[in-house]
Parts: sequence; C-alpha cells; structure tokens
Amino acid sequence: MAIKQVEPSEAAALLKSNPDAVYLDVRTEDEFAAGYPAGAINVPLMFMIPGNPQQNPDFLAVVSKLLPKETKLIVGCRSGARSQRACEELEQAGYADLTNVRGGYGGARDASGNIAVKGWEDSNLPISHELGDNAYQALRTKAGL
Repeated sequence: MAIKQVEPSEAAALLKSNPDAVYLDVRTEDEFAAGYPAGAINVPLMFMIPGNPQQNPDFLAVVSKLLPKETKLIVGCRSGARSQRACEELEQAGYADLTNVRGGYGGARDASGNIAVKGWEDSNLPISHELGDNAYQALRTKAGL
C-alpha cells in the first residue's frame, strides 16, 4: 500500500480531525528538544554519532510497545526523508495507517537549496519545547526498555 504524503498544514488538519492520531517525530533527541509539533512524541529513527549516523536499534520496539498497530500515525522528521524511511519500516512491521509529512519540521529543499516545501515551523503551526513524557527517554522507559 502506498504511504500517504501530506504537507505540514494538512498534517495539522489531520491531527485536529482525528483526536486518536499520533504525530511521531523521528528526528534525533537534540532536534526534538529544539522544538517540535505540539503534541508530538519522539522516537528517533537514527542517532547522530559524530560523523556517523546510526540506526536506532530500538526504534520498532519502542513504537510497537507504545502504539497499537491500528494507530493513525502522522510521521515527521526535519524534511520528510527520514520519516518516509520510518513509514516504510513501520509498514513492514504491520502498521497500516501511515502518513508521511513532506517538508517535516524544517522544510524540504530543492537541489539549489531553496525551500520546496515549507516545514511545520515555517508554516506557523503550533510548536512545543516542553519535553516531559513526549521525549524519547521517557517513552523508552514507559516501553520498558
């Protein structure tokens, strides 16, 4: 099944009209801490080890322990690339209601470096900086890992 693609404003509308939907932010913990879509939870797809990005070995374990497979997931990252990859992994793990946020939090750029799709932040959508229960370490603990 093709993974749905939406821009940030459409993602915000989906979240508003589907109160059970979850915005899954797959950026790194540092990126998430700098600001994230209000209400999002953070489970990084990758960790940035200096000069060497590495897959988060617990990504699917944390998501599957916290979110039932029938959950409507709106998946975002910085630009839409990591979140697309996360959607593909989640689909293989049995999640069916997946939507990738093109433009993510920071916007997608074209080959010239110009913004091709405005991100969540530049679209003036609700943002939070409060970590608490939405942060990866809290979610990892809640998942029992």
